This record gives sequence, structure tokens and C-alpha cells, in this order.
Amino acid sequence: MKKWLTSLLVLMLLSGCGGAKKEDSAGLKKVTVVLDWTPNTNHTGLYVAKEKGYFKDEGLDVDIIMPGEAGANNLVASGKSEFGISYQESITEARVQDVPIVSIGAIIQHNTSGFASPVEKKINSPKDFEGKTYGGWGAPVEQEVLASLMSVDNADSNKLEIVNMGDNDFFTAVKRDIDFAWIYYAWTGVEAELRGEKINMIYLTDYSDKLDYYTPVISTNEKMIKNDPDTVKAFMAAVSKGYDFAINNPDDAADILIKAVPDLDPELVKKSQEWLAAKYQDDAPRWGEQKQEVWKNYMDWMLEKGLLEKEIDVEKAFTNAFLPK
Repeated sequence: MKKWLTSLLVLMLLSGCGGAKKEDSAGLKKVTVVLDWTPNTNHTGLYVAKEKGYFKDEGLDVDIIMPGEAGANNLVASGKSEFGISYQESITEARVQDVPIVSIGAIIQHNTSGFASPVEKKINSPKDFEGKTYGGWGAPVEQEVLASLMSVDNADSNKLEIVNMGDNDFFTAVKRDIDFAWIYYAWTGVEAELRGEKINMIYLTDYSDKLDYYTPVISTNEKMIKNDPDTVKAFMAAVSKGYDFAINNPDDAADILIKAVPDLDPELVKKSQEWLAAKYQDDAPRWGEQKQEVWKNYMDWMLEKGLLEKEIDVEKAFTNAFLPK
């Protein structure tokens, strides 16, 4: 966290946190949205909005960029990028440190992540984590999530070994170093289907309502909201159209993502898009809607586990104000 905050401070000193001001030759306002990772079907609505001209219709010229070493949260909080892809978990942690980042839309309505393992590992419940090796990225939250699920299943988390799997992908790691890992089913789980590799999934939401948080989300910073709300509203109007299109036309939306990022596996994109189409909005009244109780539940869980130094004002951590009515 200290390293993250140091790099953020440097960025803020260099750039400030102002709103979007540049225009291109066509008179469109130039803004950027930084991804959290390499392009995938979590991001399809952005690429649809760009390809279908939804951004242009709202007076915007939008560049979709990669996070690089600085990371999406740093770039957004510092104003180096007007918008970004983030997660409720990291925004909660950032706001404890008074980092001015805000969630303005939930990309997926419910948490679709969970712990995956090859079926031959015989991990069918958190009780089966005992005596196994988990491969992660070394964050304290991982240990607490694992312990929470195991306690629900009357399992002893001290009997679980946790290692850092580094840059190894899931399929390589479970064949060599570990028994299970934390994945998003929409991408890695679907890839397992296409590979013909059967896996067991233990979803976080099956064991705790407090772990049904928004992941991923679209973010901006407080100064952008204060100084240029019209641009935020225009951006979200276009993005909402993009995700609505992906919900109703998953095959066509997949084609748009494949065209924009030709290095992606077309078959994986198609199957993943099909799986995610019903998950984007799910039971919400509109795409992007967020609930205060979801933010408070996760904050309370983090406080209970000693992962936060203090409470945050959840009403300032997210807003639905820029979603189309």
C-alpha cells in the first residue's frame, strides 16, 4: 500500500487532478479510459461504444489505454486518465487513505469470481482446502477470504498452504505448483471449458453475502466529478449504451472486441461474451446500478477482518448520478 501511495503522490504532483479540457480537430473532447488489465470481455462495452460511435454522439473522443506500471487506480486518482476500470475492493482500500477515486458504474452486477481447481484435485468445498496449496498474489485479503470460507465449512485454515504463483497462468500453475487459485469464471473458467479441462468452482457468493461486491467497476476521481460533470455524464451515457448492446447482442459485441484487439482468441471471446451477457445487468433495474448496502457490507467485512484502518464514507465511494435514467 505504501508503494502504491508513493507512486500516486508523484503522479498527482506532476499532473494535478483537473477535468478534461483538450479537443480534437473535430471539436470532440478528448478523454482516456485506462483498463485494469489486458482487454477482455469485462471491457466489451467500452469497445462497442467506440466502434458504434456512441462516444462521438456524446461529443467525446475516447482513447482506451493499458495501465502500464502505474496502474489504473493511480492514473485515475491523479487525473492522468479521466476514467478507468477498478474494483470495489481497491477503491475501498484507497479511500481509507483519502485517495479521491469514485466508482460510477458496476460493470458486472454480482461477484462472479471464485476458487477454481482441476476436478482431479477433489476440491468440492472449502473443507477440501485443508492439506492443499493455494496460489495467489500475496495480498492479505486473500488469506482472510480463504479463512472466512473455510470457517463457514468448519475447516482449519492453518492446514492450508498459501504461495505466490507470480506470473504463472492458472493452467500452468495447477499442473506444477498449486492445487487451486482465484479466478473470474467468465474468462479463465470459460477457457477451461474450451480446453476440455474440467474444473470445480467455489464461488465467494455461495458462502457470504458480504463478498458479493462489485468487481469490476468504472471509476473517475472527485475533481473530475466536481469540475466536469457534463463529461462524466456523457461518458457514462455512451458506455451504458455499449454494455446494453453487449447484453442484447453478445455475438456482435464479441466481433467488435475481436476486431479491436485481434490478438485475442476469437473462440474464447465469443464464449465468454455469451456467458457474461446475462451477468452485466442481472437483477438490477439498469446496467451499472450500485447499492449502498453492497458497499457497506464489504467495508464491514474488511473492518471485521482487520483489513481496513478505519471506516469510509461509502456514500462518497460510489454514485449512480451519472447513469442514464
